Amino acid sequence: MAQLYIPDPVERADLGVFVARAVRLDSEALVRLRTADSRLHAWVATPFDALVTRSVCGGVDPSDLTIKASDLLAAMAVVDEPVVDPGQVQDALWRCALPPERGWRAVDQVPAEVLADLADQGAAVVRASAGRHGGRPADLLDQKVITVSGAGLDIGVPLRCLFALSGMGFVGKTAAETVRVWATDSWLRLDARYGAVLRRRRTVLPLLV
Repeated sequence: MAQLYIPDPVERADLGVFVARAVRLDSEALVRLRTADSRLHAWVATPFDALVTRSVCGGVDPSDLTIKASDLLAAMAVVDEPVVDPGQVQDALWRCALPPERGWRAVDQVPAEVLADLADQGAAVVRASAGRHGGRPADLLDQKVITVSGAGLDIGVPLRCLFALSGMGFVGKTAAETVRVWATDSWLRLDARYGAVLRRRRTVLPLLV
């Protein structure tokens, strides 16, 4: 039987909020839980084709497993204890590659209120476009709404990443709050106060044998 271990009630509440927001975005969302360096890392693939993650002090046994987010949320709500059965393991349903642990370069910092405002403006544009065309056009979501530079890189941040950042409640609009932008050769990461958003910068082509 799988076991989730989070001794601190504040950390348990933090994970609960993260999972609840993931379920709000997608009722069928999966949560991948991994233990590394005495911390529990939770990953979710959002409907915006971007990964979101948050870590808390704790662990899971086995050390890498996937659970339906709604099942995990229910388990944590029913049993507010350090050790919880997170629910039925669904490893075969996870389809997303996780980013590398090393090789990240710090690119820049952006005021959180700037990104929040851009997300609000983008949402208004998408709603208007959906009303005209009857869907959510992918080209709007892929539009780079802000570009940051540093560490020899110019990184364009697509609207879909800002939607994931906003939808998960990772940022506020306080003047002092910032979001750190990191990148590897193939990944983008937005590190905010309450979690991070990640997305591939380049498509990985399959190898032809």
